[in-house]
Amino acid sequence: MSPVGVTAVPGPPWSAGVSRGPDGALTVAGIDVRALAAEHGTPAYVLDEADFRARARAFRDGFTAAFGALGTGVDVYYAGKAFLSVAVARWAHEEGLRIDTATGGELAVALRAGVPGADIGLHGNNKSDQEIARAVDAGVGRIILDSPAEIDRVADAARARGAGPVPVMVRVTTGVHAGGHEYIATAHEDQKFGLSLAVASGAGDGAGDSRPDATSPAMAALLAVLARPELHLLGIHSHIGSQILDPSGFQVAARKVLALRADLAARSGYLVPEVDLGGGYGIAYLPGEVPLDPQRVAKDLATVVDEECARLGTPLPRISVEPGRAVVGPTTFTLYTVGTVKPVNLDDGRVRTYVSVDGGMSDNLRPALYGASYHAELASRTSDAAPVLARVVGKHCEAGDIVVHEVQLPGDIAPGDLLAVPATGAYGRSMASNYNHVPRPPVVAVRDGASRLLVRRETEDDLLALDLG
Repeated sequence: MSPVGVTAVPGPPWSAGVSRGPDGALTVAGIDVRALAAEHGTPAYVLDEADFRARARAFRDGFTAAFGALGTGVDVYYAGKAFLSVAVARWAHEEGLRIDTATGGELAVALRAGVPGADIGLHGNNKSDQEIARAVDAGVGRIILDSPAEIDRVADAARARGAGPVPVMVRVTTGVHAGGHEYIATAHEDQKFGLSLAVASGAGDGAGDSRPDATSPAMAALLAVLARPELHLLGIHSHIGSQILDPSGFQVAARKVLALRADLAARSGYLVPEVDLGGGYGIAYLPGEVPLDPQRVAKDLATVVDEECARLGTPLPRISVEPGRAVVGPTTFTLYTVGTVKPVNLDDGRVRTYVSVDGGMSDNLRPALYGASYHAELASRTSDAAPVLARVVGKHCEAGDIVVHEVQLPGDIAPGDLLAVPATGAYGRSMASNYNHVPRPPVVAVRDGASRLLVRRETEDDLLALDLG
C-alpha cells in the first residue's frame, strides 16, 4: 500500500521534520519512530522542536511586518492552554512570543521558565483571589478582566499589595460566531466569556440601542476600570473562537472592537493604547486540509485595522494576537502501539476494522468531547496490503473512546505495529486524564537526530502517591 498523508516530502497535517524512510518507517528530525518507541515507550507525544520554533517565528515575523508597515507594534501571545511546559514556554519566549496563561498553574510554569512577568498575560473567567494576587506580585503585563466583579477584585488586590496601576484589558464579546464547534466558539452572547457589546432591551429605545447614553456591559466595564486609579486600562480584548479557518470573522470583530475604542474615547477622553484581536487560528488535522497562513491573516487584519482607524479618525493602537493551537498543534504526533485488531460487520454490509491502541481518550479527549477528526498512519513499516476501513480506538471503558473515527489503514495491520496520529500538540497533553488509572504519556522533544524528555511519563507510583488510603 502506498502510504496516504505522509511521503518523503512533509506537509500538513505533519510537522516539517516528518518523513518516511526506505523501509516505510516514519522518521522525525532524523530519528526512526521505532527507536523512539524503544527508548521512551508508547503512547508518547513526539514534539518537533525545530518545527515549533519555525511556526513561532512565522507568526512573529508575519504580524511584525504587517503592522510595522503601518507604523505600529504588535505582540504575539503563545497559548499556554494548548500545551505548556517549562521548555516550551522558554522556546516560545526565545522566539519572540509572549505567554498567555489562564490559571495559576499555567502562570507558575511560565514563571518557572524564566519568562518575565511583563511578557505574561492572565486570562480566566473565574480567577481566584490567589491567582489575582500572584499575577499582581509577578507584575504580569496584563490581566484580562472577564466580568464586572473582577474590576474591584483586581483593583483591591493591587491596593492591598501596594502595587502600581495594574495593566488590565476588558474582554468583550462581539457577537461574531466562529470556530470549529459550538463549545469553542467564544464570542456569541450565551456563554461564559467576556462582556457584551450589545445594549440590553430597555436600555434605550430598544435592543441594540446606539444612543449616546445607551451603555453596553462592555462599555460600562471600561468606564468602571477608568474610575479605579489602581488600574491602568491597557486595552480591549476580543476572542471569537478556536480552530477558525475563515479569516473574515476576525475582520468583522476587529471593526467592532475599534469602534468601541473610539466610542470610549468620545465618552471619556481616554483612547486605549492597545487592542487584542484574539486568534484561535485553525490547523490541518487531515491530509488535504489547508491551515491559515500567518502572513495572509496578518496582512488582512492590518488592512482592516488601518482602514477602520482612518474611518474613525483615531490613531492606530498597538495590536496583540493569540494564534492559539496554530503554533504547537502541528508540531506533535502521538505514537501508539497497536493491540487488539477486530473486524466488525456493519448494518450496511461493510466491515469496519477496529484497531485498538495503548492509549485513547485519556491522551486525546477531543474526538470524544468535540467529535474532532484526526488522521492515522502505520508508522513502523511499509505494507502492500489493500487498505481497509478502520476506526482507531483506545483501551478505556467507553464506547466513545475513539481516537480516529474513520481512516484507511493497511489490511495487514497487526498487534505490535506502531501507529502515528498527527496534529496532537494542542490539547492532547493539556486535556489528558488518568481515566481508568492510566498514567499520562510523556512529551518527547526531537531535534537534529536526538530526543529528550520534556515531561516524563507518569507511573503507577505517581497515581498511588496521591491516594492517602
